[in-house]
Amino acid sequence: MKYLTNLSTDPHWNMAFDEFILEQFPLDEPVFYLWQNRPSVIIGFNQNAYAEVNLDYLAKKDIVLARRVTGGGAVYHDLNNLNYTIVGRSRDLDRDYPEYLHFVVNALRQLGVAAEQSGRNDILVDGRKCSGYAKRVWKNRLMVHGTLMFDVDLAELTAALAVPGSKLSAAGVASVRSRVANLKDYLPQFATIQAFQSALQQMLSAGDGPLPLTQEQLEAISREAETKFRTWEWNYGRSPRADFSASRKFSCGTVQATWSIDNGCIHGLQFGGDFLGNLPAEALAVDLEGCRFDRSDLLERLAIARPALYFDGLSPEELLSLFY
Repeated sequence: MKYLTNLSTDPHWNMAFDEFILEQFPLDEPVFYLWQNRPSVIIGFNQNAYAEVNLDYLAKKDIVLARRVTGGGAVYHDLNNLNYTIVGRSRDLDRDYPEYLHFVVNALRQLGVAAEQSGRNDILVDGRKCSGYAKRVWKNRLMVHGTLMFDVDLAELTAALAVPGSKLSAAGVASVRSRVANLKDYLPQFATIQAFQSALQQMLSAGDGPLPLTQEQLEAISREAETKFRTWEWNYGRSPRADFSASRKFSCGTVQATWSIDNGCIHGLQFGGDFLGNLPAEALAVDLEGCRFDRSDLLERLAIARPALYFDGLSPEELLSLFY
């Protein structure tokens, strides 16, 4: 199988690369490529970023958020994770989809890993997940892509994917770690992920050579990365509706809030609690309707709305902490 070379570690550019190869790259037969991302969380096409990812942790650790064009769940990438993509024409998805996955599973087995397909979208070793994969169909083309955890930082993975508001207990972290496996533990012959990548590429290509990308094609990918995959509208704004609630004690009393985030914006906000204030808090809720659920946007809206009028003496920064 012929292969492409993608040396980028920019998650947004790599999402654009996947879409370009699926929709625009000339294909006579299946092609594959192996690639990496800098520390990032990649969410599925249908996921709500606010409900699936610990966004505060991502900001603190400079971990990138990116949305892909395939379904499935959120995954954590770092430079000790190797990603694979296989794209080809398809007339029979029931046959071609498993066949594409067999390429990867069989290559791992030849390298010495007792890998097996299991569940909805997992590759397992010793009953633990070492790979998750997803697919997308475009006209008569099929793309299958996934992760191969070589030596991923499992503590970072756990923290980055913690559902907002949840408390990570030691038992919870251990549980997550017990369900996943790094392939390095099963491939002692490879000291680095680069050595693993080289061997896997040789196994999958079976001697076939690389296919070139033109400068024009690379520029088209870069344009799509900037105008789509790097934008707030794509990564946050297209999030489907999710419901949230929070409660916090302030000097004015306990403030409770329930709200929805739909397409990245606040809707249906309601306040409750035993707090004191001069004006009904419903008016503040109306002022926040439709605001982007973004720290800077929300703080700007709160500064104008003057929350101290509704919650005695409460500053915009203090009320912001209720939502985050």
